[in-house]
Amino acid sequence: MRFNDQIDFIRQHMKRNKLRVATTILAAMMGCAFLIVLASVGFGLHKTITDDVLDNNMVTEIQVAGKESSDEKISDEEISKMREMANVIAAVKRSTPNADGTAKLGERNGYVATTLVDFTEEQKAGLELSDGEMPKAKDEVLVGYHFAQSLLTEEEVKNAEDDQEPKGFKGSVIGQTFELELAPFDGETETATWKFTVSGIMEEPAKDWIINNKVYIADSWGPVFSDELGVEESFPEVLVYADDLQNVGSITKLLKDEGYYVYSVTEELGSMDMFFTALKAGLIFVGTIAVLIASIGIFNTMTMAVTERTREIGVMKAIGAQPKLIQKLFLMESAAIGIIGTVLAVAISYGISILANWLVPIIIMSSLAEEGGDDFTILISVIPWQLVVIASVISISVAMISGWRPARKATKIDVIQALRQEL
Repeated sequence: MRFNDQIDFIRQHMKRNKLRVATTILAAMMGCAFLIVLASVGFGLHKTITDDVLDNNMVTEIQVAGKESSDEKISDEEISKMREMANVIAAVKRSTPNADGTAKLGERNGYVATTLVDFTEEQKAGLELSDGEMPKAKDEVLVGYHFAQSLLTEEEVKNAEDDQEPKGFKGSVIGQTFELELAPFDGETETATWKFTVSGIMEEPAKDWIINNKVYIADSWGPVFSDELGVEESFPEVLVYADDLQNVGSITKLLKDEGYYVYSVTEELGSMDMFFTALKAGLIFVGTIAVLIASIGIFNTMTMAVTERTREIGVMKAIGAQPKLIQKLFLMESAAIGIIGTVLAVAISYGISILANWLVPIIIMSSLAEEGGDDFTILISVIPWQLVVIASVISISVAMISGWRPARKATKIDVIQALRQEL
């Protein structure tokens, strides 16, 4: 029997029992769709949290907190060695004077954080400005995106206390010269004041809730501040930047081997990946149970098909059909039920996924808006092609296994008794 004849044979028998076959396909479709949609929730949560982590962190950034064997600050020599490591494009050192900072511009003033940086290394690390240019003179500085908003008059400060929105400095602060007053934390040393000119403004933070009103000053001012105020710089923040995300892991391992306390986004992603891999495997397992339940319907349908076609099977055997051919025909029919159900399940799953990703965030955001929550992006369901392949393999395999027993039964039907069967 040619393959096309086998397909026609299966199609005719499926048409003969449309209702029973349709309900069986429906059961197979529901089981496979449940598996895909359930597992897609795990993929959606994984992507949501991963994107949030990557959005809140510089993915090529490695934070170095110090050495395990020493409580001393990381020296400039050690930072220089970090810059010479393979695949490292920059090693940034950031520190602050142990003093409170106040910026004064005319009748306006505001509290600011003072940060000592190496502008050359910052540029290598990818520092970007929203306006202005990098400092060229010693007394030129960069300021945070919200620096101008933090400069308030006494009246605006009072209005802020009365729950009225403060206004801040209007216009551009580029080229403006302001006074920076530093007051040591100990409260015993007298304050000191320096004048600086704004040459550039840092880019806007990625998140709305981040306020950046810092003043970024060349690290050559560190000894000047220390001598004038009589205080040391704070423990420096050292950030190492890799040239590519795939090299972050190797650099992190190398720094750990040298005894540094290190944190990078790859470590957080690694632990998250392990958790979500287990979660997705568990969801696929639970979804597979639904497919197994649906397989009972396929088993019953194929068993009934064998019973109803006893005479046909007898005729086929009488004209020389081999048992393997008969078994193949019934397995193909059960596989066809599984394939049709799987195709429909995939289409419906994508529809449910799109609807869930559109509707559920609206419901969540409306409830958060009532409670004063912040906006955020969330994906309820993500269906990667790997999940479709896994679900399809499980669904079609279960369908064929369910039809194997009835197919074997068909091959053992006695020819004489089958021909005696009434039509």
